Amino acid sequence: MEHNQLDRETLCCSICLDLLKDPVAIACGHNYCMNCIKTHWDEEDEKGIHSCPQCRETFTPRPVLKKNTMLAALVEQMKKTGLQAAAADHRYAGHEDVACDVCSEIKLKATKSCLICLASYCEKHLQPHYDVAPLKKHKLVEPSKNLQENICSMHDKLLEIFCRTDQKCICYLCSVDEHKGHDTVSAAAEIAERQRELEERQKKIQHLIQDREKDVKLLQQEVEAINYSADKAVEDSEKIITKLIRLLRKRRSDVKQQIRSQQETEVSRVKDVQEKLEQEITELKRKDAELEQLSHTEDHNQFLLNYPSLPALSESTHSSSINIRPLRHFEDVTAAVSELREKLQDVLRDSWTNISLMVTEVDVLLSEPEPKSRDGFMRYSCEITLDPNTAHTQLLLSEGNRKVRLMDQPQSYPRHPDRFTHYYQALSRESLTGRCYWEVERSGGPTIIGVTYKNISRVGIGKDCLIGDNGKSWALNCHDSKFGHNNIWTSVSGPGSSRVGVYLDHGAGILSFYNVSESMTLLHRVQTRFSEPLLAGVYVYNTGCSAEFYKPN
Repeated sequence: MEHNQLDRETLCCSICLDLLKDPVAIACGHNYCMNCIKTHWDEEDEKGIHSCPQCRETFTPRPVLKKNTMLAALVEQMKKTGLQAAAADHRYAGHEDVACDVCSEIKLKATKSCLICLASYCEKHLQPHYDVAPLKKHKLVEPSKNLQENICSMHDKLLEIFCRTDQKCICYLCSVDEHKGHDTVSAAAEIAERQRELEERQKKIQHLIQDREKDVKLLQQEVEAINYSADKAVEDSEKIITKLIRLLRKRRSDVKQQIRSQQETEVSRVKDVQEKLEQEITELKRKDAELEQLSHTEDHNQFLLNYPSLPALSESTHSSSINIRPLRHFEDVTAAVSELREKLQDVLRDSWTNISLMVTEVDVLLSEPEPKSRDGFMRYSCEITLDPNTAHTQLLLSEGNRKVRLMDQPQSYPRHPDRFTHYYQALSRESLTGRCYWEVERSGGPTIIGVTYKNISRVGIGKDCLIGDNGKSWALNCHDSKFGHNNIWTSVSGPGSSRVGVYLDHGAGILSFYNVSESMTLLHRVQTRFSEPLLAGVYVYNTGCSAEFYKPN
């Protein structure tokens, strides 16, 4: 035995087949990793007797383990001298490997398993299967731990025949016993046939992979196009809005400049008149002083002499009684700017709704085609529950608010602004977007089934309240076989089934009604543009008439 292998046998744990970790020596003299022997004895605790995995010597009570410092030092020395590589040689079988059945003591990894011998062999012990003539005919496969599964549990023979009737492998005794008369072939023939099928399937899969890879490449290109388009839209929008802001700022500056200019002009005019009036006042005061002085002249000759020399009073060019109108000065400008703001707000609100709709309607991938079968529709099934706050007071809701029935007497509903006051209608709690499908089972009389925007009117008898009679709703009258929108009712091929299916593709603007029976029969399809989420709605208009929204499985 080589030196390296001797070291391995000495310093390896016979449980984990690896170098000893925290080595311990038990009373019989055998050595183990601390954790390995602990785990082994933990499994034996219930028996109350603990044994050595190698010599089977028993110990009572369970021995106390202490680390063997000498062995630990030897292991460390082995690591330092590079012999650990030999201990960890990939040729040796670990827990997850298939071990050679011929190797004694330390097991090597098996390189092949033989379906005839029902054993696994390392390279050395496999050699006879290559050299000995009878063994050359044996079937060698990759190492397997499940060789016993190839043996018939009843006859202890190799399972080399395949029963196509029962779709299982059997032995030759089974083929003449309980499988007699069945369609049987050799397992090899069945494998060959299935191998051909497998190859064909692989070719199809590889072809699909190529197609999918092309699609992935196209989608990647589309992602780049989307990103480019979005970035360009953001950039252009920023430029446009910046120009708009710049224009508004310029208009703000212009208004400010005009106001200041007009302010300066008007103030200048007022001050000019004010200055001239002040000059007239000064002149009048001078004349008043002269008259005052003359009035005090006692010499009558002097008085009469000077009196004719007094200048005549002229009419003021600027009347002292200036008519100041009760003007609001520039308040009208403020009012005009406020009016502009309100108009701009209205334009921006309407434009924003349109812009937002344009953004949300960007749909790169084409909508999936409308399903053809009920199973296809059920992929999009959604549970619809009715909102009690919308139900007319004579409607009774049941089955978890999925069923509605018209009663003779009002129900005890609280007052609510969302409640229909005249028509026997109710709307769903759920807002519907994307692709949705639901079914309605009707009985007892006329029923209208449809969808509507949330802001449909609720109060009164007007057409703006009835589903299908206004531009906010779309509906199928199941009694008269008509489809209605915006008060235009079109005849459809009448539903012969009591159950109607409704399919909605909100993004694509598709709403379809179907007869639900063994096959799906289209009653009516409409293509439009939905600007906001929809609610499912129902109208029953005979006492005892009911409609129930089908609960998907």
